[in-house]
Amino acid sequence: MFEKVNPAHPDKIADRIAGALVDLAYTQEKNPKIAVEVLIGHGICHIVTETSTHLALEDVQEIVSRIAGDGIAVDYQEAAQDPILAGNQSKKIRCGDNGIFRGVPVTDEQRRLSDIARIIYGQYQCDGKYIADGSRLIICQSNAVDTDLAALYPDAEINPLGYWTGGTNVDSGATNRKLGSDMADSVTGGGLHGKDLSKADVSVNIYAWLKAQEYGVPVELCCAIGDDTIDGRPYSEIVRIAREYIRAIGGFESFAEWGLV
Repeated sequence: MFEKVNPAHPDKIADRIAGALVDLAYTQEKNPKIAVEVLIGHGICHIVTETSTHLALEDVQEIVSRIAGDGIAVDYQEAAQDPILAGNQSKKIRCGDNGIFRGVPVTDEQRRLSDIARIIYGQYQCDGKYIADGSRLIICQSNAVDTDLAALYPDAEINPLGYWTGGTNVDSGATNRKLGSDMADSVTGGGLHGKDLSKADVSVNIYAWLKAQEYGVPVELCCAIGDDTIDGRPYSEIVRIAREYIRAIGGFESFAEWGLV
């Protein structure tokens, strides 16, 4: 059983805004320390950022407008990172979180549903959610003509409540609320989006997931803030692996669109 949402879902819009702000921070510092929380809906976007580098309000507003559309008011709050947490990273790259992390190989069902979500999103570019449960396929796609989808997926349950418009004028969105969609069976306690690479929620989650796909077995790891090694590797190497992955897919905003699955 697996649920996938597309990049126009309100929660993913929030993730994408958070990711774009992290991308912006990386244009200003080589290794910024940043954590972003976004809540968006019904014409307003609230953003709280703890950051080592200042993000100009006009840049934040441009990102919100580009991703979520025009006419959305932006409430932006920025604070410096806690000095004790900042000190943890002052001399070398160390683990920036406490946490447990799990990577699990993606199943055929999960891959198939992710492919379906991408295909439908390519056609409609609107808010959508998709569920697979064995032979049962549920497609909830906003701004869609049901007969078109029925022709492509004749055995699916399509828009059980009928036609709907979706988006942030229908529902609110918040960062890291769709981790099941982003990580499938790899979900633990850490959120993927809106954080720099020093955060284990980002780097160790990516590392564990990549290792699970490579070896075809579940991977379980834990760490404490300040650790300089994880899984027998220097934490700086974990960060390097995650950095290469993020670069390969086009940045943190691109990462936020679909997650790891």
